[in-house]
Amino acid sequence: MVSPLSFETVLVFALVLVALLLFVTELLPSDTTALAVLVSLVVFEPWTGVTATEAISGFASPATLTIVAMYMLSEGVQRTGLVERLGAILGRATGGNERKLLGATVGTTGLAAGVVNNTPIVAVFIPMISDLAGRYGLSPSKLLLPLSYAAMLGGTLTLVGTATNILASDFSRQLLGHPLSMFEFTKLGIIVFLVGAAYLLTVGRWLTPARIAPAADLTERFDLGNHLVRLVVRESSPLIGANVDEMEAELAAAGHDLDLLQIERDGEAFLATTTDRRVEAGDLLTVRASLQTANRVAGDYALRHRHRDEVTEDDLSETPNRGTLVEVVILGDSRFVGKRIGDSALDERFDTTVLAVRRGDEVTKRDLDTLDLRAGDTLLLQTTAGAIAYLADRDEVVVTHEAEDPRDLDEATRAEADATSLDANAPVAVAILLGVIAIAALGLFPIVIAALGGVVAMVVTGCLRPTEAYEAVSWNVVFLLAGVIPLGLAMQNTGGDALIAGLLVASTAVLPLVGVLVLVYLVTSLLANVITPVATVVLMIPVAVDTAARIGATRLTFLLAVMFAASTAFMTPVGYQTNLMVYGPGGYRFTDYVRVGAPLQLLVTVVTTLGLVAFWGV
Repeated sequence: MVSPLSFETVLVFALVLVALLLFVTELLPSDTTALAVLVSLVVFEPWTGVTATEAISGFASPATLTIVAMYMLSEGVQRTGLVERLGAILGRATGGNERKLLGATVGTTGLAAGVVNNTPIVAVFIPMISDLAGRYGLSPSKLLLPLSYAAMLGGTLTLVGTATNILASDFSRQLLGHPLSMFEFTKLGIIVFLVGAAYLLTVGRWLTPARIAPAADLTERFDLGNHLVRLVVRESSPLIGANVDEMEAELAAAGHDLDLLQIERDGEAFLATTTDRRVEAGDLLTVRASLQTANRVAGDYALRHRHRDEVTEDDLSETPNRGTLVEVVILGDSRFVGKRIGDSALDERFDTTVLAVRRGDEVTKRDLDTLDLRAGDTLLLQTTAGAIAYLADRDEVVVTHEAEDPRDLDEATRAEADATSLDANAPVAVAILLGVIAIAALGLFPIVIAALGGVVAMVVTGCLRPTEAYEAVSWNVVFLLAGVIPLGLAMQNTGGDALIAGLLVASTAVLPLVGVLVLVYLVTSLLANVITPVATVVLMIPVAVDTAARIGATRLTFLLAVMFAASTAFMTPVGYQTNLMVYGPGGYRFTDYVRVGAPLQLLVTVVTTLGLVAFWGV
């Protein structure tokens, strides 16, 4: 029997609908949307039943604090260089064989993601895998999507694998009277991971496209052959005596879409954004412009276009002040999301020039100043080592590939350096992480206390500085989580979850209990593919548990179904952050996620459902 629809329920459903639309359209950042929902619930307290104290209770939730602590612990392990060391070992062990490298990537990433948050794992592995692919003449596209999927599958191995697992454990404590233990669902997680890995190494390998050409340098990856040009300054050029800013202002006023990248004089190259040198006759200027623009500028300003010169990755990475060419991905909480490139101050504050932007498999090379940046955009930058380190350390971008300066160490020396670059604190950091897992697994203390204690140990032992710990946290995820938790409370207060549960209960007229479990799993996975997994868990777990109670099914089974479904959103680049992180570097199309992810989603649905019934009953 479906519960009657009250005004209170309609109001909460309206808030949920608005939140879902904002999550999907990204008109507002997801964390801002969540906070707006939190405020709305208190404003409408007479109908939602959510007080101000209850609205902010998400910030003190054990799940929220555990997730904050796990971000910090993951950062402590990552800073030891252990993950990079694994990458060097992978390169030597696989010998450049694509199938072996794919297998090593899936296996290593999946197992690591079981004990360390999977987002930083993928952030570290993307440049590593891209470099290995380039070194051995492989397309990075064949490896990066499996990398993301393997991290998601690995997240199902333990309680600390993903934020959704930790949140589900807190819901289990509230609704079932006990939290999930560290390895409570590991037996099913292992099966799901092995089946998913087998798919990625066979059918998935065949379905994954090679969007990026093998062994392409960065200028080739972004198809910049006709947009990087060299111009020689003639004796009669009116630009002689102008500095870089004056020259670019003059050209912009004349309507020319052109960026000056380098000035080469007497065999020495200078990065345009950092040099104060003025243009002289005979200077060789490297610019970003179309061939048509370059020809017009050459004619108007007495410059000679060197048509036969090809500008490569190496040419843009040889300046004495450590100018370099870098591929980066814009993260969801970056300050640059929603800004036009021309308004981003990248050139003024960070001595950085945007050469091209890839969005999926589409590359934009013209009129870049007017382009609005989005989360997941991949940018090709000419910048300095200091600027890119600053932006990466503050999680504005993820560096996915950096050009190697030809003056750097040879490959053999680099390999030797990789093998010995492990931080002295590595054993301590790993021991602390394993200690946290052991304490939580043995039930000596709640996981939130064990994790916070681990953070203290990381700081005290010097594995992590306090500033590094705070910077490691994805605060947008924390605010998102804390903001949507009271929405689930409002659903319970107004009977919204009972109403949806009633609709699911009605399906028992045509479906067996296992069929209802599959339906809950599918609804959750589809929702997780279009909004955040955290929001999906908050909305669906109360509904799933209520449904199970009404039809006489095992409540834990239905709760775990939601948890697994929310952690495995394979079919879109926006459903899970790791999918978004590989979207640009792999040059993927939106449909590639459906092509490769939909069969995997269906396979995992079947395996997970059967495993839930076998291990916990229905």
